[in-house]
Formats: sequence, structure tokens, C-alpha cells
Amino acid sequence: MSRTTDAAIVGTGPNGLAAAVTLARAGLSVALFEAAGTIGGGLRTEPLFDQDVVHDICSAVHPMAAASAFFRQFDLPARGVRLLQPDMPYAHPLPDGRAAAAWRSVTRTADHLGADGPRWARLMGPLATRSRALVDLLLSSQRTPPPDLLTPLLLAPRVLAHATERTPFTTEPARALLAGVAAHAVGKLPSVASAAVAMLLAHTAHSSGWPLPQGGSARIADAMAADITAHGGVFHTGHRVRDLSELGDVPLVLLDVSPKELLAIAGDRLPSGYRRALRRFRYGPGAAKADFLVSGPIPWVNPLVGQAGTVHLGGTRADIFRQETATAAGSAVPDPFVLVVDPAVTDPSRDVGGRRPVWAYAHVPHGDTRDPVELIRRRIEEYAPGFTDTVIASRGVSAAQYETYNPNYVGGDIAAGAMTLRQSLARPTARWDPYTTPLPGVYLCSASTPPGPSVHGMCGHLAALSALRRHHGIRTPPNLSPQKKELM
Repeated sequence: MSRTTDAAIVGTGPNGLAAAVTLARAGLSVALFEAAGTIGGGLRTEPLFDQDVVHDICSAVHPMAAASAFFRQFDLPARGVRLLQPDMPYAHPLPDGRAAAAWRSVTRTADHLGADGPRWARLMGPLATRSRALVDLLLSSQRTPPPDLLTPLLLAPRVLAHATERTPFTTEPARALLAGVAAHAVGKLPSVASAAVAMLLAHTAHSSGWPLPQGGSARIADAMAADITAHGGVFHTGHRVRDLSELGDVPLVLLDVSPKELLAIAGDRLPSGYRRALRRFRYGPGAAKADFLVSGPIPWVNPLVGQAGTVHLGGTRADIFRQETATAAGSAVPDPFVLVVDPAVTDPSRDVGGRRPVWAYAHVPHGDTRDPVELIRRRIEEYAPGFTDTVIASRGVSAAQYETYNPNYVGGDIAAGAMTLRQSLARPTARWDPYTTPLPGVYLCSASTPPGPSVHGMCGHLAALSALRRHHGIRTPPNLSPQKKELM
């Protein structure tokens, strides 16, 4: 590596890219290393069966790309990335044919939920009104005082009210609707951590939305890469860094890797106590993904569901709690929680000549090796009889295979670590600055650091800000907004 390189970034997922954007905007020369042939990590979009139809390989829907402080400043729309907003961010079909749904409007959602409508409005309305403050509170390092007192006072009682088996809701549609969002935490239900995830995601459906990037998730990575390149950054793809010595004497190293990979890369350079702490880090259940090429929209029993950007298949609230708790304990249930996205519902350009992708994944035990195609197909068929007849081609990726595809997904854990209350605060270890390591100049910036998973860029951004403060005395965050020359 050139001696003029100020910082090396290992891994080009959204957090590695966010770290590079931040450092490059501060005037540092950065080099990025990616083991795969293409950048993006969880932000890859590729054709799988038909060269004209592209599939999102990992993430597809991006609430935090419209909400986080990093992406608010980075301004994807100003860079040509169209964030398409479904008017119905998510829906939840029930086994009896009914369906619950969340619209962008709190009022419309409340009207739809009937007797529980006023309760939903009281729960979500105040959060949606203070959305930016709430997002910034939850997507922080968890080490700084909240910017105001009202936001945590609004959040805390709502989290506690939904962190136990009891629920304020009296009807199954409202109960299931919120439980489906809580299941995004991918772990035992109910819990404080899952209730916090539910409040974060559910309220953004009523504020900044759950958008899909037009053309696929890779558009986000492409925009970030373009900014890095415009500010002198250099990418090295097809280069897996197996040891820190490969990076030479570069002053700063930011690692968008799992604690498991950090142990492998840094080895005995790390103090024994820190190595033990990293080995104690717990990984969560796995995700197993199925991609389908289909000949038309999913034929949902309840047509309301077909309007949603994201569909949660879990049954009743009790069903979801049972599924998620058993899966977290390592049991393979016959009816796992499944998320489904038909991107063409929101982005018609994804339908090419009547052929379109369907994106779906199931929560499965950690390291599960089963091919998920049949399991997921059967779950969709339960709520959409005839779906099987529309399938032209399919591909499955087991939880175990997901780690091969992306080493950050240990055992298929796309959350990069179990989302427990403890690991939400001490992630990956109990350090005041969670991005530092005992090695001078070496930082961890993956989703295994606060604030955790999702495409928000905040782990990388906050790690980069820490590095700028500690090594360059730069305390004013760099301006991340687009510059005129980048938009021409």
C-alpha cells in the first residue's frame, strides 16, 4: 500500500462505505479492500435467472436509508437514487383470511385497525411526530446523553409496554401487525430489544417510510462508491485481507468485519482479555433466503396484501412469539417467520416483460444448512394459493451458505450479533468507545458495533468520526452533502 494512504477500510458493506465517505470528506486518502469481486456487502443487486431481471441479494427495503443521520446528510435522492415509497409500507395476512396493514398515514392505519385504531394512533402518532429525534436517539453510539429528554420519555414506556406477553391491543390484527415488526429483531420474543426495534421500524413507516431504491439496493452502494472515488478513494476488489500485516504501516485501519473475523485478522496482536471478550460475543439466529423469478404478482388471498412493499408471514402474535423463541433456541419450526417483497409492486421497472423477482427470507436456527426454497415457497402458498404456478425459477441460500457469501453473517446471522439488551449496549464488548480496539489506530466499524444492524451507515460513520477525533483532532464532522461537481 502507498505510504500516502491515510486510512484502509476492510469490507465494503454499507458501514465500510460510510466510514470511507466520512474519512474522504474530511480530507484523508482512503483505500478500500473487498474480498468479493463487487462492492456493497448487503447492498448487491444482480441478475440470477434472466439477464433483464435483477434480484437484491441481501437487503431489499431500506427504512434507515431514508431516516438515519448519515443518509440524511449524504442525500441519496440528490445523487440520483430514487427512493420509491409504497403508500402501504407493510402488511400482515392472518390465517383466517383477514389482513392488517400499515399505511404512511397514522390516521388511515388507525381507521383500518378498528377498535384498536385509537391505541395505534396514541402509540405511533407522537413517535412519528418526533421521528428524527427518535431515530437519532436509537441510531447513536449509546454512549452519549440524549439530545433532549422528551424523546426518551416518549419511547421508554412504549417499549416496556410491548416487551412482555401482555399487550395493550385487544384485536388480533393490531397485535400481529406490531409483532411482525418486532420480529425484525430476529431473536426471542418478547423482549426489550425487540420492542425497541418495533418502535423504531413501525414509527418510520408513518414518517420517512420504508423505501425501495429504484433499480435495486446496489444503487445505494454505487452512489456511495462514486462519492468516495470523487474524493480520491481507491477500491481493491477480489482482495480478502487475512492479516493486518497486509495493510502495511497505514496509520488508520477501519474493519467492517465481525468479531470472529477480527480475531482471525488481528490474531495474537490483540490482548488475551480482549480476545476472550470477542469470543464471548453471541451471534443470533440465521436467515435463509429464497429468490424467485415469477410470471406475475403474488396471488394473495386478501388482495389488500398485494399493495404492501413488505409482507410479514407469521400468523398470529402468539404464533410469531412461538416461532421466534423456538428458532432462537435452535429449533427448526415447520412454520418459520418469513418476510416477502415483490419489488415490482413499488418499482414497476423491476417487471420486465411480465417477469419479476420475488425476494423472501425465513428466520431459521443459527448455522442451519437446509435449502430454504421449499420451506419458503410453502409458506407463501399458504397465504397466496397459486403462487407455485407462477414460479419460473428459484434459488435458495441456507443460513450456513450466507456466511460463505458474506463472512459478517456468522451462521447466517444478518443482524451481526444477537439483538439482546446487553448486546445492544455492549456491542461487541464493554468499551466506552465501542469502535476502538486495543490496537492503536485499528477500529471496528461493522454492524457488530452500535447501533447495530440495518442499512443506516451509522456504525461506519460513528467509527470514522471517532478515528478523526482521536488521530487527527478533527471534532467537527465533515460535510457529507453532494457537491455541484458530483451532480454534473
